[in-house]
Amino acid sequence: MAITKYTLRRPAFSSWADMDRISNRFARIFDDPVFGVAPKERWSPALSVSENDDELLLTLELPGLGEEDITIEYENDVLRITGEKKEEVSQPGTNRKYHVYERRYGSFDRSFRLPNTVDSNGVVAAFEKGILSLTVPKLAEKKGRKIEISR
Repeated sequence: MAITKYTLRRPAFSSWADMDRISNRFARIFDDPVFGVAPKERWSPALSVSENDDELLLTLELPGLGEEDITIEYENDVLRITGEKKEEVSQPGTNRKYHVYERRYGSFDRSFRLPNTVDSNGVVAAFEKGILSLTVPKLAEKKGRKIEISR
């Protein structure tokens, strides 16, 4: 069995779908370095955000970066992760000719407004094998509870 890319099925007619197509076409025009920023300057790490009853978990893929290349800040309910992935420069005098070049470099900046139900003082960051994991605990008194009907 072949594995194929999942495509979200949408209704046959949708004005939003038409707007999405137009927006995507327009965005591709500006992906060209002639019109906009060169692709190597627009790099954004892949991200996952999940939660359970006790915490939020944010994970970012940061291959090729070290802990010293990443900055994590929290201010006014906004968690901000910044860093820079530097391009590997070949030795002077080598005549390197690329046939395919898909790697991305440059600085990145990801920001998230956290809900007031989390404990900002308890944020824990871990970095292992190019994966940055941020665990944000929820406040016990704001997790929510079930209310029983009194009789």
